[in-house]
Amino acid sequence: MEFSNDTQALHIRVKEEIIKMIKEEQYKPNTILPTEAEFCRLFKVSRTTVRTALQQLTVEGYIYREQGRGTFVADSKIKQTLSNTEVRFREQLMTQGKKASIRVVSLEVVPGSILHSKIFGINEGDPVNRLERIRYANEDPLQYEIAYIPWFKAPGLNEEKCSNSLYKLLEVQFDLKIKRTVEHIELVMADSFLSEQLNIPVDTPCFSIETSAYLEDGSQIEYSKAVFRGDRANFEIERLY
Repeated sequence: MEFSNDTQALHIRVKEEIIKMIKEEQYKPNTILPTEAEFCRLFKVSRTTVRTALQQLTVEGYIYREQGRGTFVADSKIKQTLSNTEVRFREQLMTQGKKASIRVVSLEVVPGSILHSKIFGINEGDPVNRLERIRYANEDPLQYEIAYIPWFKAPGLNEEKCSNSLYKLLEVQFDLKIKRTVEHIELVMADSFLSEQLNIPVDTPCFSIETSAYLEDGSQIEYSKAVFRGDRANFEIERLY
């Protein structure tokens, strides 16, 4: 295989070709990839070009390396659907052949901040539920999140029940049905805290999603920030016209 001349850097073309092969299952998950020398012969490029492409593929979560064994294709990324809150976390992962679980790190009532007073329509210092959780796919950490819910609308949240769908819990226990959510997504690099929570190296690229959830009457019931591992997650967004 030889690349035609264009303005795109060689290592990017090599990387994209390997991604294509992975997606077409020419290289299947958890199988060993060809060596750098074999890729050099396949693509007719230098070892430096191949090495740079493989380094980027490692950072982006398509491949992983094991000392003394070689380079392997990573398991497929977890697809998260942002367009429909009715599709629960466990259901999304189940359709992808993954086992989902949620661990509650902490659940406490804290004084509301200025931000909470603005978004929930409460006084600064009024009680707010603070829920900290980690979501797992096949026992691997996928997402770290902190959610805030005004205490006067959901007093007595149960920690054990929060290890399942929070929105379903709000609906069943407090008759609070989520009507819509607004999400803001940006790229962040993992700091030492996120590195520990998600079991990833510092400076690993991650997706940060800030979510505001609203009830049918238009009032905001939840504000949350979640960080997804960039090497394990991607997102599907559906728009209806």
